[in-house]
Amino acid sequence: MFDRYKASDINWTLLLTAWGIATASALGSIFFSHVMEFAPCVLCWYQRICLFPLVIILATGLFPFDGRVIKYALPLAVIGWGTALYHTLLYAGIISKELSPCTQGISCTEKYIELFGFISIPMMSLMAFSLIIAVLIVLKIRTNKNEI
Repeated sequence: MFDRYKASDINWTLLLTAWGIATASALGSIFFSHVMEFAPCVLCWYQRICLFPLVIILATGLFPFDGRVIKYALPLAVIGWGTALYHTLLYAGIISKELSPCTQGISCTEKYIELFGFISIPMMSLMAFSLIIAVLIVLKIRTNKNEI
């Protein structure tokens, strides 16, 4: 019984971690838009569409712990990751600018900041979605193992 209780604590902490990453990313996105006044491009908006609901979805699984939120959160995170990967490759020049969905308004390759000379906003998004996906996969594996 003690092992089962300890496993549920770890699972809750994993879900809290995924929620924390999503929340910090959403707040960072809002900070860049409203405080730093960086206008988001089309791809940024698509990533936000995937990110912002994760804050609410993951929070609903925390009190009480409900691992079933993974089936709703993971697809959103994977779609956001794919969009962030495409945006990062476009920003880096690996994908041609002619394949950019940003034909009007803000360019998807607009350089606002680059931390340490190479970490761009699209790359930060890619890292956040990657971490969320990794934590959710570990959590899924752990919850499936505990159900057996």
